[in-house]
Amino acid sequence: METSTQATPESFGHDVYAIDLLEQGQPYRTAAYVILDDHPTLIETGSAASHETLLQGLKSLGLEPKDLAYVIVTHVHLDHAGGAGQMMAKASAAKLVVHPRGARHMADPSKLWAGAASVYGDRVTSLFGSVQAVPEDKILIRDHLDTLDIGQRSLTFFDSPGHAKHHFTILDESSDALFAGDALGIRYRTGLTGWNFEFILPSSSPVDFDPDAVHSTMEMLRKYPFQSVYHAHFGKSPREEAMYHTERAARAFEQLILSTYHDNLTPEAVAQSLRDWIRDDLKAQGYTPGDMAVLDIDVLVDALGLLHFAKKHRANPI
Repeated sequence: METSTQATPESFGHDVYAIDLLEQGQPYRTAAYVILDDHPTLIETGSAASHETLLQGLKSLGLEPKDLAYVIVTHVHLDHAGGAGQMMAKASAAKLVVHPRGARHMADPSKLWAGAASVYGDRVTSLFGSVQAVPEDKILIRDHLDTLDIGQRSLTFFDSPGHAKHHFTILDESSDALFAGDALGIRYRTGLTGWNFEFILPSSSPVDFDPDAVHSTMEMLRKYPFQSVYHAHFGKSPREEAMYHTERAARAFEQLILSTYHDNLTPEAVAQSLRDWIRDDLKAQGYTPGDMAVLDIDVLVDALGLLHFAKKHRANPI
C-alpha cells in the first residue's frame, strides 16, 4: 500500500507539488497544490482544520504564507476553501482568487457555514474547523476564460459547474494539466482505501449536483488539449480517464435516484443503493473492492446531494 509522508510534498514535475492535507486525519484524501513560479501560487487551502498541516507542507517547499502571491480556491466548499481566511490573514502579499459566485461567501462565510452545518450537523466544527472571513480587498475574481500571470506561466480559468455552481477549473499549459477541484471527480487512492487499485467517482454532494452540467462541462473542457488532471481528492489522472468515469457515473447516479425517489426515501437508503452500485460497477470493471465502509462518509454526503437533486427535478421537471 502507498504511504503518505506529509512532510515531503508529491512532485508532479513542472514545479507543481501536492501537499497532503491529511483531511479528517486521512492520508490521500485532500490535496493542496503549489506552483513554484516567480509568483508562488497555492491552489486550495483545504479546511481550517488542516491549516497547520498546510503550513508544514509549505515550509517543506521553502515557503511561508508571506511568500505567496496568489491563493486560489476552485470552489468554496469547506474542504477546499474553509481554511482560506486563516491563510489570507498570514499571506499578507497574496490575493485570494475565487469564482464570481463564490466571492461573497469568502467575504461573509455565514451562509456557507450554515449550509455545511445542515449537511454535517454537530460534526461540522470537528471536521472542518472554524471559518474566518476574507477582507473584500484581498479577493480577486476570475471569470470564464480569464487568465492570471504568475511569472513564467499564465493560468486560464474555466467556469465548470456540475459539482458546484461556484466552481472553476484552471488550465496550466506549462504542466499540460488542469487543476480540477471536484469538477472531474474524486480519485480514490490505495493509500486511502487500502484496496489494490484506484478508481474515479463523481461527487454529488449538496446542493448543486447537476449531471447535465457535468456533461456540458466535459464537452467544454474537451476543446482544450491538456493531458492530465490534478484532483483535489487526490492526485493526478489522465484526462480521458477522469472525464469518462466522472460523466458515466454521474449519469448512473442520476438514473439511480430518479428511478427510486419517493417522498419518504431516506439518505441511508440512498447511500446503501450507492454502495451497491459502486461495488457492482467496480466488479464489472474487473476489480475486487474491499470493505465498503471506507467510503461511508462520501457515500452518505453523495446521497444527501442526490436527494436534493431529485427534489429539485420533481419540482422543475424538464
